[in-house]
Amino acid sequence: MAWELVKAIILLPGTALVLIPALILAVTGVTPISNELTLFNLLRFWLGLLLTAAGGGLAVWTIVLFMRYGEGTPAPWEPPRKLVVRGPYRHARNPMISSVLILIAAEALLFGSWPLLVWMGVFFLGNVVYFPLVEEKGLAERFGQAYREYKKNVPRWLPRRRGWPFV
Repeated sequence: MAWELVKAIILLPGTALVLIPALILAVTGVTPISNELTLFNLLRFWLGLLLTAAGGGLAVWTIVLFMRYGEGTPAPWEPPRKLVVRGPYRHARNPMISSVLILIAAEALLFGSWPLLVWMGVFFLGNVVYFPLVEEKGLAERFGQAYREYKKNVPRWLPRRRGWPFV
């Protein structure tokens, strides 16, 4: 399973967080760091760092939950065998995608790149279409009534304030 996890991280978030942003930055000619030490640049830097820590922490947390309790990986070729309704999954159905969105926002801040914010929007819209059309249908087939109940009680994107007490 270790190789499958490494492959999943390189191919999935690696593409969304490294390859595509690198291409966007190369095409738009954005340089990574501004030499100007202004209050705005400092705020942007520290907010970007804070979002990186939050998004990275959430990503690691969700991956660990998939491996430990779901007995699988985030990869579609080795998905969890058990429905994971713990931690952030009690509040929202897609915290892993949320972590990637947070990390892309962090990159946009750190690089001062509007095109990266556009990429974040494109990535989000792609998932808004993909999840109901493909992902959720597959989860309903795999996990049956348990997933349908989960889906009914936990929102797709915006987290519920209190975690759903899945039994």
